[in-house]
Amino acid sequence: MPIEHDLLLQQTLTLPPGAPILKVADLHFTYPDGQAALRGTTLALQQGEKAALVGPNGSGKSTLMLTIIGILDGRGEIEVAGLPHTEENLPLIRSRVGLVFQNPEDQLFSPTVYEDVAFGPLHMGLSEEETRQRVEDALQMVGMADYAQRLSYHLSMGEKKRIAIATVLSMQPDLIILDEPSAGLDPKARRTLIELLRRLPQAMLVATHDLLMVRELLPRTIILDQGAVVADGNTQTLLADTSLLDQHGLELP
Repeated sequence: MPIEHDLLLQQTLTLPPGAPILKVADLHFTYPDGQAALRGTTLALQQGEKAALVGPNGSGKSTLMLTIIGILDGRGEIEVAGLPHTEENLPLIRSRVGLVFQNPEDQLFSPTVYEDVAFGPLHMGLSEEETRQRVEDALQMVGMADYAQRLSYHLSMGEKKRIAIATVLSMQPDLIILDEPSAGLDPKARRTLIELLRRLPQAMLVATHDLLMVRELLPRTIILDQGAVVADGNTQTLLADTSLLDQHGLELP
């Protein structure tokens, strides 16, 4: 059922300066097979802040992302834009947070680019005219304004990733979560993506193994290992600590 647009507008909150856009406190999650993926994970992200989420495979990065948007149900405290992470608030939270999957084909399922980017706004109950404007704005932001009528499955990997980001931008989120955004890209497409992410004003949490991108793009780095935050601070400082990186299965190329 579409989210009522008026209801969304009524419930949209204006955060005071300095209030975090995302707060995660003592978050735990265990899969049905008994694997504990999150063990007291705690972090906060400010409005407009861009941070990397790094760690070895199996550290809990994907579980954390899926828990933030409510696909998985963890135990602990999560707030998005001041909204407690409750079942009642999930539709509004999902309108404030956009998740960009590692594989854009998991996100692009409509016949045309326009329909993919319009899906979210239409699901929110926006009018066709407002949806059209949001699609145009989102495609413009990712440098794909002329691609609205293209077939998504005919695009290159770099183009698909930019369209996947546009599907999120059309929702006008406050926070964008990206899973391995540079994976599978050639150098030119990777450079285009980095410059795109640099321009976007939204807060970002970027889960990645691409530490060169982290060093260039993201001022803050959060290291997650065995489901807990083991380091959180200035990117240049943390990436210069080779002992810390080695301890947690990370290495600069």
